[in-house]
Amino acid sequence: MATSKKTSSTIPGLTGELPSLADLTKLAEQFKLPGVDVSALVEWQRKDLEALAEANRQAYEGMKALAQRQAEILRENLSEWQGAMQGAVSPDALAKQSDAAKRGVQQAIDNFREIAAMETETRTNAWKVVQDRMQENMANLQKLMQGKK
Repeated sequence: MATSKKTSSTIPGLTGELPSLADLTKLAEQFKLPGVDVSALVEWQRKDLEALAEANRQAYEGMKALAQRQAEILRENLSEWQGAMQGAVSPDALAKQSDAAKRGVQQAIDNFREIAAMETETRTNAWKVVQDRMQENMANLQKLMQGKK
């Protein structure tokens, strides 16, 4: 059985639970403002909230993937470091260390690029959701303004 989760208000002067969208619709309809489509306004706000929730979800998922990848990189680097330390006592250790250092620097650069690309993609995807919703809002406003002529 699904239940709606209501949260306590943190707005000064208000106590108890925050109203649902249905409650707000009923309340607004009581005022019967001429020329105002209350259900359209509520739907508009619902879509705004959904867009924000989606942007937050995408940002969270992206940051989670970023943290996981950083942990993988750390594990890989520690494993390589252990291997380098074990080979440090061999006769050709200096040559191996030089090669390992070169590979390590190149790997660090590659990892940095990968992490930067993941971060950019996360930010871009989250912003696109908000940007798309803002464009929808502008289109709705234009329609409303055309109707008033």
